[in-house]
Amino acid sequence: MLELKNITGGYGRITILNGTSFEIPKASITTMIGPNGAGKSTVFKAVFGLLNIHSGQIVLEGEDVTHKSPAQMIARGVTYVPQGRNVVPQLSVFHNLELGGITSRDQAKVRRRIDEVMDQFPMLRERKDQKAVELSGGQQKQLEIARALLLDPKLMLIDEPSIGLSPNLVQEVFQTLIRLRDQGVTILMVEQNAKAALAMSDFGLVLELGQMRMHDRADKLLADPRVGQLFLGGHIEDAA
Repeated sequence: MLELKNITGGYGRITILNGTSFEIPKASITTMIGPNGAGKSTVFKAVFGLLNIHSGQIVLEGEDVTHKSPAQMIARGVTYVPQGRNVVPQLSVFHNLELGGITSRDQAKVRRRIDEVMDQFPMLRERKDQKAVELSGGQQKQLEIARALLLDPKLMLIDEPSIGLSPNLVQEVFQTLIRLRDQGVTILMVEQNAKAALAMSDFGLVLELGQMRMHDRADKLLADPRVGQLFLGGHIEDAA
């Protein structure tokens, strides 16, 4: 689905990614972990067209998309769920969902997709007239994920979905991602809770100083003592 080939890039003159290379297969969940400042979130910005790429190549389903804009990436089936709360608090759940299709010229299709997405997230249908601010943290994260599904994404980039959530709500969000993978969506995730994220993923990547250090099946990374030493207790801080 996605391949990064020796990507170098950053912000202005500051280089964050130093020859980052990896690939992820279709219909899989891949979790990217690494220490603070490793560049994990920067990888997302590179893929989504939000980063100045100095060299290298990003390939999506065989197409070079290295310098495409966010709008062009959305048109190719890529969605991005950034870190933190990204709902509009005073708008209803339904109106927040509508925002997910704001770039579409076919608003009739958007309305159909909202109905389909609410079928996948019954809680959203039950609360469609409530303000987003009235939802719990886990429910707001489900709303963000559901909104990202409106344009039928092939690839979803999700940054730190567990931040601020209780363990039970984290598992609820993770189960949502597993269900989406089973429906054919490819997911690349950055997650602070390395142990829990790898446990529900198909593959894992370890990023350090803007370079890929390890890339393997998630269960093998979980069993690797080097990963255990690096991520004591399974928790790491967020990267740039």
